[in-house]
Amino acid sequence: MVKKYITTIFVLLCCVQMAQSQVLISLLFGDKLNSDKIKFGLEGGVNFANVTNLPTASTSTNFNIGFYFDFKWKESPNWFLHTGVIVKSTMGAKLEPYSLNDENLDALFVDGEVIRKLNYWNVPFLPRYKFDNHIFIEAGPMFGILYKGSDVFTNEVDGDDLEYKNNIRKEHTRFDIGLEAGIGYQFKKKIMNGMNFGARYYQGLLNSSIIQDANQKNTSYYIYVGLPIGAGVLEYRNSDAGKNPFGANKGKNHQPKYMFDEKKFGKKSVRIEDIRSMPTTLIREQNAVPFDPTVDWKEGDLIPKYVVSKEDSKG
Repeated sequence: MVKKYITTIFVLLCCVQMAQSQVLISLLFGDKLNSDKIKFGLEGGVNFANVTNLPTASTSTNFNIGFYFDFKWKESPNWFLHTGVIVKSTMGAKLEPYSLNDENLDALFVDGEVIRKLNYWNVPFLPRYKFDNHIFIEAGPMFGILYKGSDVFTNEVDGDDLEYKNNIRKEHTRFDIGLEAGIGYQFKKKIMNGMNFGARYYQGLLNSSIIQDANQKNTSYYIYVGLPIGAGVLEYRNSDAGKNPFGANKGKNHQPKYMFDEKKFGKKSVRIEDIRSMPTTLIREQNAVPFDPTVDWKEGDLIPKYVVSKEDSKG
């Protein structure tokens, strides 16, 4: 199952070109990518980036946004794997103006400012441990693909704001790998829809410059908010006293636990053509009976994967 969703991540990564696509992704995939073991959502915030061993470099402030998956590990209520894609993820630094080998441009921006923007698609893989008080810690690798790089020169001359972008993409390597660690807090589902927030630090391990001896590595502090999206946005209810009305219709030997009561429902199972023409919810107290494997089942007979029970639910 994990492989399925990791494949989905990389398909989305290849398709997404702009940060605005996050809304479309959540609408298209939100309901389908959530389950009792997986949560899908949007994540964004601010990051403070810098580059080591880069003369005159200081911290620059950027915004980032992406989508995430939280995979529940086995049956543990505490262990998760946090991954996804930070689609709009800017590394870089604030620099002092340097020569552009053009006297006119140099004169215009000599007293200005330079912001180095290295735009990556970043994919973290962070094992996460959540304590019973909803605080969590996480650490692991993050992989980045550089798709755009520029030095943005700005200055104000005679009351006019000037800007010039110097393309530096080819001066940097395509891939980046580093380590990331953080701490955060996740609300219960009934409080702010299970939203989470936290802080992380990223330390690049590879030289981001094509100059071999430059040893320029990306670093960044992140402050973020994660918002779960879709039908599966319920907390993993391990610390919640409530119990939802849905249960897996799975008995022994991988057989269903219940089937439809023919006397009340009119048939023991449904067909694919019934799904849009009639209610097909399996309700334990109304239209369900224990599954009978001796029935002459036909190919194409369908029994719901989940069973609803009012008696089993509580809030």
